[in-house]
Amino acid sequence: MTLSENEQQARLLVQALPYMQKYENKTIVVKYGGHAMGDAELGHAFASDVALLKQSGVNPIVVHGGGPQIGSMLKRMNIESKFEGGLRVTDQATVEIVEMVLAGSINKEIVALINQTGEWAIGLCGKDGNMVFAEKAKKTVIDPDSNIERILDLGFVGEVVNVDTTLLDLLAKSEMIPVIAPVAPGNDGHTYNINADTFAGAIAGALRATRLLFLTDVPGVLDKHGELIKELSVSQARELIADGTISGGMIPKVETCIEAIEAGVEGVVILNGKVKHAVLLEILTKGGAGTLIVR
Repeated sequence: MTLSENEQQARLLVQALPYMQKYENKTIVVKYGGHAMGDAELGHAFASDVALLKQSGVNPIVVHGGGPQIGSMLKRMNIESKFEGGLRVTDQATVEIVEMVLAGSINKEIVALINQTGEWAIGLCGKDGNMVFAEKAKKTVIDPDSNIERILDLGFVGEVVNVDTTLLDLLAKSEMIPVIAPVAPGNDGHTYNINADTFAGAIAGALRATRLLFLTDVPGVLDKHGELIKELSVSQARELIADGTISGGMIPKVETCIEAIEAGVEGVVILNGKVKHAVLLEILTKGGAGTLIVR
């Protein structure tokens, strides 16, 4: 290694050190999904980012999704996916596949990637340690023909009603990195599939996390000219939804960010998971890597 390369590494460490100290002993929840999850190179980079956070004294918690993988497995099992109002209906056969894919194969793949870095990850879901309880989601739509509101029956799609942080608090004092699948029991004895974004928001809110990072397929929130907005307050975010600047699939994501902040998260970031080491770029650099939403 040349002297200039040594100097460059030293400069990078000097720049990162204040941020490493800032987040020491703080909880950072990362929602991992989208294209980043399906790319082997990005997957290894993500695992090394999470490992470095742990080594830096941060308490990282990973929550993951897996919609495309669930769709693929349902197809292989010849189970037809049904949709209501653009949302997947989860019947008993489907929720069994969902749990198998999310809490099984995907969860263990992410655990293995982090373990390969030399850190210790542990795979969990909402059922473990009575961590999360859910109830049947209540979704309504307006019928375009009659203009009458109707309630959708999405089967075993759930909403978080309670988070018990006992297990996560214990793991925070250990060397373990929790990797959590968004599956949880209901008080009715059924298993519920929960949207990974809202699940991550509920976990981060209950822990009063310093940061909640959403790894997405876009750079963050864009203005009307397509330029990245680096920081927004909750009130500014609501204004951008009202005037149409924030639209489409970004609306529920930003609304989830707002809910997490109102639940106690210090700041939520929407960033591009297709960029290698996006997590480190956000946490350990001055400019960050996405859109930070704060109170």
